[in-house]
Amino acid sequence: MKHPDQADYVVGVVGCGAMGQGIAQVSAQGGMRTLLFDAREGGANAAKDAIAVRINRLVEKGRIGEADADAAIARLEPVGGIGGLADADCVVEAVFEDLDVKHSIFKELEGVVRPDCILSSNTSSIPLASIARVCGQRSRVAGLHFFNPVPLMKLVEVIRAAETSDETVANLMALGRRMTRTPVEVKDAPGFLVNMGGRAYTTEALRIVHDGVATPAQVDAIMRDCWGFRMGPFELMDLTGIDVNYPVSQIIYDGYNQDPRLKTSANHKAMFDAGLFGRKTGQGWFSYENGKPLDRPNADFVTDAAPAERVAIVPSEAYLKLMQDSFDGEHEELSELDFADDLNPEILSKEIERIKAGCAELGLTVVPDDGKCPIIASPNGLDATTVATESQSWTLLGKIDPARLVCVDLSGDISKRVTVMTAPGADASVRDCVAAAIAASGRKATVISDSPGFVGPRMVAMVGNLGCYMAEIGLASPEDIDTAMQLGLNYPLGSMAFAQAMGPDVCMSILSGLHEITGDDRYRPTTWLKRRAALGLSLYTPN
Repeated sequence: MKHPDQADYVVGVVGCGAMGQGIAQVSAQGGMRTLLFDAREGGANAAKDAIAVRINRLVEKGRIGEADADAAIARLEPVGGIGGLADADCVVEAVFEDLDVKHSIFKELEGVVRPDCILSSNTSSIPLASIARVCGQRSRVAGLHFFNPVPLMKLVEVIRAAETSDETVANLMALGRRMTRTPVEVKDAPGFLVNMGGRAYTTEALRIVHDGVATPAQVDAIMRDCWGFRMGPFELMDLTGIDVNYPVSQIIYDGYNQDPRLKTSANHKAMFDAGLFGRKTGQGWFSYENGKPLDRPNADFVTDAAPAERVAIVPSEAYLKLMQDSFDGEHEELSELDFADDLNPEILSKEIERIKAGCAELGLTVVPDDGKCPIIASPNGLDATTVATESQSWTLLGKIDPARLVCVDLSGDISKRVTVMTAPGADASVRDCVAAAIAASGRKATVISDSPGFVGPRMVAMVGNLGCYMAEIGLASPEDIDTAMQLGLNYPLGSMAFAQAMGPDVCMSILSGLHEITGDDRYRPTTWLKRRAALGLSLYTPN
């Protein structure tokens, strides 16, 4: 096989739609002679003209020089038939997702190109092994999956099928780099890497709304303001189109033998069945006019309650003292107490300081419980109901009053927005005065229903757990998983990096709490995460 770094390397592109044009553009701008073939009469010539317009626009914007643009356009060569691809060192097929059509193209190509020519597909959903099975020389068949719009999206997935050779993979990685993309090697599997990795962000958001925990506008606001995502999951679904993301979710779910971690929710199917696809139809999770968003529902909680000033917290410092006495053996009778948590005093002290610091940032003074003030908790993986019913000794005043318990999410970035939740039957006036204190501190408050893991931590833990699953099954390396999520989906951090930043033990705690409270296997932690959390290791530690 000719190495892509050679000056006379030739790339062929079959299919000159939007994706094919983008691939041809980055190929020509990468300095390679690029052959264009399209089954439509005049399609290849029209594609060259369209690419030339885009390249010349880059000149107008000052991004490339005129001479470089002219040279790139000159490298684009439309051919009248598939036989015109005979000189290609690599062919990239970019036609629509029909296996029979792809089989026909690959069989034709094998009769035209040299034996050392790489045959690749830009498929986003069809297993490469299914495409390669009609080929006589399967070792040279692989995936080269770009993302739309290709010139702007830097990621390209190099898909290794069951019989793809190491040389083929290495050459495609080099070809991706010459096209100025960032290539990641991925195992042939449903959804490959990016489409698989993106499932957690949307499906968990859908489950949160389905369960009545929060509204789409609230979820989007939390993920943007507190976790750094450019778009919330619901506005993202509206942008890509529910007619696209629902079928892809089902394909991946079925492809992984209906693993509960990948299951979408009934509300997703309902939107698809109703034809409410998002921006393209004027109505999805939100409303649009001419593709532009109309007024969005308000995610901010507004109240005229007087801001709270004094709060008690759980766990309390009195509880810490009791734990210290138990560990120090000062009171034998304490060893018989059924403590609500097995935290040792050092960890418990850090947790209390975390909550006190968060309260101070919100302008709340922590005091011993006087039986009237709000009681603040910030649990990992527990809902307010569980805190109230299973952590009774944390205040040393008997049962925590669930009516006065207000759970506040102090994780993520709380400089713009803070999430608040209470148990069913809680005193709304107590919740409102805490929300008013948050607003008085210059932040926005989002009030949700009871939920283990709130909204943001719950979603981030699921994103991280899915990243760990992809590493566990060898879909890609942990580093490539992170790269793909950031470049392919514009995540602020990669899947693995999210879980690592949260802390593997905290991620485990959230997922375990969700699993236990809901009884839903979608929340079961991966063994990759379990082992590294138990051993205190980085999630990037290899097997």
